[in-house]
Amino acid sequence: MADVARLAGVAISTVSRALANPGRVNEKTRAKINAAAKQLGYTPNAMARGLRVGKSNIIMIVLPGSLYYGVSQIIPQVLQSINKSLIQGGYNLMIANLDRDEVSERHILDLAFGGSVRGAIILSSKLPEVDGRSLANSGLPIVSMLLDMSDAGLQSVITNDREAVREVTAELIRLGHRRFFYLAGPEGNYHDVERYGGVLEALEAAGLPKESVHRSGGRLDYQHGFDIGVQAADDFAELAQKPTAVIATSDDMAISFVSRIKRAGLSIPDDLSVVSFDGSPVCEFSAPPLSTIEQPVEEMGRTAVELLLDAIGQRQNPASVRTVIRSKLILRESIAPPKS
Repeated sequence: MADVARLAGVAISTVSRALANPGRVNEKTRAKINAAAKQLGYTPNAMARGLRVGKSNIIMIVLPGSLYYGVSQIIPQVLQSINKSLIQGGYNLMIANLDRDEVSERHILDLAFGGSVRGAIILSSKLPEVDGRSLANSGLPIVSMLLDMSDAGLQSVITNDREAVREVTAELIRLGHRRFFYLAGPEGNYHDVERYGGVLEALEAAGLPKESVHRSGGRLDYQHGFDIGVQAADDFAELAQKPTAVIATSDDMAISFVSRIKRAGLSIPDDLSVVSFDGSPVCEFSAPPLSTIEQPVEEMGRTAVELLLDAIGQRQNPASVRTVIRSKLILRESIAPPKS
């Protein structure tokens, strides 16, 4: 830092302010310091700075479970968005778990209570709790993303699951579909409750009985989406009266379901329309390209980081602890009117 100060012609304290709090240094001086740091290859020592100020610059993210199978394939997009926003704010991201077993839960809580991290973003899952300790009682600023925990007073950044599925179900009804097949996530899961609720609301609004939808799944976590789709294809084959439209609560489910259904000789969308939830990039390259409800994961990631950094900086709390960012339906070739 002394070398950077010497080259830039400023005091060491000015270099420190420019690198830690750029807004406190005027643009011209900051440009000279950045140029000098770049020329010298200077990188601030985050650990040393953390020891000096007595605070960590690490934010941990708690995942819903293992990353195998892509976890509905949007997790990499979520991580990228959050990481980019944290770096811009001067923080580093740490994945605190690759599973949600007891060992991982303890590790997460040790990090939180031990002062190793400055805040936490919890993704689409409940707060870790082991032996009477809960992440909620750690004193850390926490933001929940993709799961509404606002009732517990936790800042939550979510999308409009129920409304989005209600609207796509209404669109299928408008096209003439009257029998539906729903690929479910784990029963009682927040996302499944909201999305299935959207289907039922659309049926009710159209004057159709709830028996118009056949539900498959409900036992496996979303991480097992491919397995859910495969089992759903077997369930579909056993139905005497076949539905004409499929609503899957994740892209993984829809992709594996379509693969198995096509092996059985059915054509998408001639014999069966299919729509899913998440908006994974792979949907565009499926055969046929898959209609999907795209979650605004990049915007949600940025918003979650903004709320967390506001809490860390003890800036004014927002009026609402629940932030809803709307998803959008991307219509592709997997949806068409039914044959009859």
